[in-house]
Amino acid sequence: MSGRVAIYAASGTSPTDVDGGQLRRRAESWLGRSVSGFPVTASSPEGWTRAAVDEITADARRYGFHGTFKAPFRLAEGRTLGELDAALARFAAGHPPVVLPELALSRIGSFFALVPGAPAEPLNALAAELVQEFDGFRAPPDAAETARRKPGALSGRQREALERWGYPYVLDDFRFHLTLTDRIEPRRQGEVDAVLRRWFADSLGRTIQLDTLALFTELAPGEPFMLHSVHPLRGAIDPLLPDLHRPDVMAEGNA
Repeated sequence: MSGRVAIYAASGTSPTDVDGGQLRRRAESWLGRSVSGFPVTASSPEGWTRAAVDEITADARRYGFHGTFKAPFRLAEGRTLGELDAALARFAAGHPPVVLPELALSRIGSFFALVPGAPAEPLNALAAELVQEFDGFRAPPDAAETARRKPGALSGRQREALERWGYPYVLDDFRFHLTLTDRIEPRRQGEVDAVLRRWFADSLGRTIQLDTLALFTELAPGEPFMLHSVHPLRGAIDPLLPDLHRPDVMAEGNA
């Protein structure tokens, strides 16, 4: 494939995740698309047009509602999507679910995201393990990919991480977030903050269980990221548990 893959948290992809499912539906209505490919009713806040929402969510919409564990990368030579998918399934089966505690809205730089509102060490530890465990699947970034990360604006530790792991915001610099907007100019940040707080009011403050790992694909540069598979975090391999790692099962559970 000429595009990229990524390992993400995709809240609400388990049929038993009621709070996560509600959050996902609300987020997909805000972004105007579902990474599973199923139809979404794109809505807009009171006083806004859909075009106004689309204007500030173009990049966020392309990536879809997700939280990054292993940032997008091209597969290394000799590695296949099927091999990565099987390895992720095995990894997930041996790791327990984690939680996103006390969901909060935050501005990170100039974009808005949902983040943990309390310490989330198990979540951070899972992210660190995924970054390292799956690095053998990653092709080194080319010069253009490295330049897009603007290494001159990074700290020394972040530049080292970019060189070693292909992404600067990992390990000690990792901050889990579910992106909701593109960059918002300063004069509009207060307005957007207020709108998002109203939009996600039913989920803010809740603790959301993250009990799956999701493999996303970008089939070609610039195309929307799509959900390829979902793998339950089970804590141990249990052959009696149902297979929940298909997008159609995800949709049925959240219908």
